[in-house]
Amino acid sequence: MKMLINVPETVVADALRGMAAAHPELAVDVENRVIVRRDAPVAGKVALVSGGGSGHEPLHGGFVGPGMLSAACPGEVFTSPVPDQMVRAAAAVNSGAGVLFIVKNYTGDVLNFDMAAELAEDEGISMAKVLVNDDVAVTDSLYTAGRRGTGATLFVEKIAGAAAEEGQPLERVEAIARQVNDSARSFGVALSACTTPAKGTPTFDLPAGELELGIGIHGEPGRERRGMMTSREIADVAVDAVLEDLRPRNPVLVLVNGMGATPLLELYGFNAEVQRVLTERGVAVARTLVGNYVTSLDMAGASVTLCQIDEELLRLWDAPVSTPGLRWGR
Repeated sequence: MKMLINVPETVVADALRGMAAAHPELAVDVENRVIVRRDAPVAGKVALVSGGGSGHEPLHGGFVGPGMLSAACPGEVFTSPVPDQMVRAAAAVNSGAGVLFIVKNYTGDVLNFDMAAELAEDEGISMAKVLVNDDVAVTDSLYTAGRRGTGATLFVEKIAGAAAEEGQPLERVEAIARQVNDSARSFGVALSACTTPAKGTPTFDLPAGELELGIGIHGEPGRERRGMMTSREIADVAVDAVLEDLRPRNPVLVLVNGMGATPLLELYGFNAEVQRVLTERGVAVARTLVGNYVTSLDMAGASVTLCQIDEELLRLWDAPVSTPGLRWGR
């Protein structure tokens, strides 16, 4: 596979150096692998810290900034960051109002964030933690006990981030983050496998003319493999899988997310089919976001995330945000 890299061993460090050059509003510690909003700590504000393996950009580093995360910790490609990174990030952004860790449900991430929370508390930092586990495709996977954390991570980071920006206390920001996670479900589809820089070949074998339904963001197996389907057929399967589990009574936020290699032309066409299914099922849509936000390197495919909302969550979703990966209202 051809890749725009130097050597696999420096991929993450090279990306962080490039991010620092492109975004002076962020403080990027390349050596220690911590990305912090430059004005942190913000007096009286709860700090949000997240992180995970690299390869899912703009998640998480691209969501650092006013209205979202205070800091992010990138690990190696598809590998959890280490507790030292998380403690360093928490200390850098803590204003005394407390720190909320937002953790996708992958075993390495969960263990390391748990350890980091204990270490941070030992240093006198008030800590809380929310686990994101929105994927309805499978109950357990190669990397997970329970449901995987996927597209809802964006909703949690944006909505809880807006609450923190308003100065709401740690307990309330944590409760909002949990509400968003509990109200969100996702389902993903892969049209091709991704390729990690270290391996240089696809992470799994997906024959021509086939797709994987319910794929994970690391290329974990999904529910089933089928022959290639149309956008309309895929939308029927993905949205119905989400609605079977979520059964929303209120309007929903919709995320039609690209996995990294699917162009916007196709994503917008897929969104049209997603909206059709939601209309046919009587589900009202409050807001829709389309693009590559929670990716899997160069995987072709898409995921659908729905989040049932109320007036407060919608207000927080619409609140201003200014990050490299998400920006409006400022």
